[in-house]
Amino acid sequence: MAVLKKIRSKLWSQEDEVQIGAPRHFEPGPHLHAAPAAVYDVRPMTITHLDECWKLDQRCFVDGEAYSRETFEYLLTAPESVSYRAVTRGGMMVGFIVGLVEQDFTGHVTTLGVSPEHRRRGIALKMMEKVEDGFRKRHVRMIRLEVRSINTGAQQLYRNLGFHATQKLPKYYSNGGDGLLMVKSLD
Repeated sequence: MAVLKKIRSKLWSQEDEVQIGAPRHFEPGPHLHAAPAAVYDVRPMTITHLDECWKLDQRCFVDGEAYSRETFEYLLTAPESVSYRAVTRGGMMVGFIVGLVEQDFTGHVTTLGVSPEHRRRGIALKMMEKVEDGFRKRHVRMIRLEVRSINTGAQQLYRNLGFHATQKLPKYYSNGGDGLLMVKSLD
């Protein structure tokens, strides 16, 4: 798996993630074939998508960090929730993002996941943009999120969106992994 990630990182740059469904900016070699460009749509997510979202979360976070079904039920029914899903043309959910508007008008991106086979196609970027719009409509002034300290790809995506790391979170994750607190002003 690590070899596959290394190969993918060589073939697809961060710039390729700007547009969902954009053609790849590389020439396939003799043993590589360019995958057809997929088209995704980002739509609101509600409690009716609970089971589909929970099952996808189990696939996205296989290291013991997946949320329970009950946690997703809370997140999708909370009045302060700002939640979206990315779907294929056929309607299959391939990504999700859940944010909560806190009492001080801070938006907290609680979870973001993209199906392993649909990563590096700009889906996370589009969902982040959509949740930011949702937060703005709810008068949020600051967004915060936590990210694994070893997840440099996600950190770069967030930096490209204007986030900056403000604090290291030692042993933040239940498996003992460190995290980073990242914030962005919407003012």
